[in-house]
Amino acid sequence: MSVFRSRPALRWLVPAAAAVVVIGGGAAAGTIVASADPSLPERSAAQLLVDVQNAKVDGFSGTVVQTADLGLPALPGVTSGAGGAELMKLVAGSNTARVWYAGEDKARVALMGTLGETDVIRNGSDVWLWRSTDSSATHVKLPADKNGADRTPSALPSGLPSTPQEAADAALAAIDPTTAVTTTGAAKVAGRDAYELVLSPRDTASLVGQVRLAIDAEQHVPLGVDVYAKGANDPAVRVAFQQISFTVPDAEQFTFNPPPGTKVTEPSAGDIAKEREKAITPEARKAQQQATEGTKVVGQGWTSVLVAKLPAGDDAKTGPAGEAAGQLDAIVGSLPKTSGAWGSGHLLTSALFSALITDDGRVLVGAVAPEKLYEAAGK
Repeated sequence: MSVFRSRPALRWLVPAAAAVVVIGGGAAAGTIVASADPSLPERSAAQLLVDVQNAKVDGFSGTVVQTADLGLPALPGVTSGAGGAELMKLVAGSNTARVWYAGEDKARVALMGTLGETDVIRNGSDVWLWRSTDSSATHVKLPADKNGADRTPSALPSGLPSTPQEAADAALAAIDPTTAVTTTGAAKVAGRDAYELVLSPRDTASLVGQVRLAIDAEQHVPLGVDVYAKGANDPAVRVAFQQISFTVPDAEQFTFNPPPGTKVTEPSAGDIAKEREKAITPEARKAQQQATEGTKVVGQGWTSVLVAKLPAGDDAKTGPAGEAAGQLDAIVGSLPKTSGAWGSGHLLTSALFSALITDDGRVLVGAVAPEKLYEAAGK
């Protein structure tokens, strides 16, 4: 398995951790331990990058833990309630998942939630989504495209913790002239010897201090990713294996038999397309088009700022869009007011990113201090 090869069946695993890295350019608290031991042959940052790009494994299985502490304030409807509790675990808590991989068409992820378990299983052209909380299962038969390759539906669930591999892919993709790449001491991750590759923003205006990748000394695949805020001693986001085996999992791990009493739904490709079409209303299409037209990026690299427009007009006040707009208004109203030559609005700050919602309907987000957002808002 090449770590940079496209893995559509697992693409939905890219998590909050990877998102934080992209914006910038506990249970697992003791998982990654840097030290002088084990004694590994020296390897340069360039050599480690080549190792990661050329890594190939036939299969693995293990337990992944994602932890986060972004220092977000309490947000109405987001950080409270049952749904909010699960969401908060992505930004101020811990998530655990078990993973199995035996090739591009054999993969399984089991998210171990507080209230139950959610599994996604890919076995050839068969994809199963199973939720223990409501004893439901969805079975999708993937059609083959014109090249004979299976296509995975893009509407698979999100919000699950990333594998270190996916988080590392996102981090490495961010390497450009704005990034300093170095190495540090050896590390132990899930009981395995590893090297540490360190990515640091050259621009000190970034809130990201560094991203550390622990790379397995033998298999050359990422075992853990830590994202540090500037000046912090502890990671704000960590995605790491607690346990891993590079033995190819048994085929039975990818065979799913619904437990008795499970409600099974088997939509056809046409059913999925129809539901997707129904979900995208003309109002939603219009709002999406308006948002795309009004989106731009100010700056580059780790200090770039994304600028977008909020939906406006009557379309943003009715139906599901209206409900979302109402929730957004409640969130924005709870944030501190701020103003300047650029105008006025509300500010959200955390350890790794800042967001500015202006009164004239713009949203500015970046892994930067508020001053950078104000500067971008004035352009």
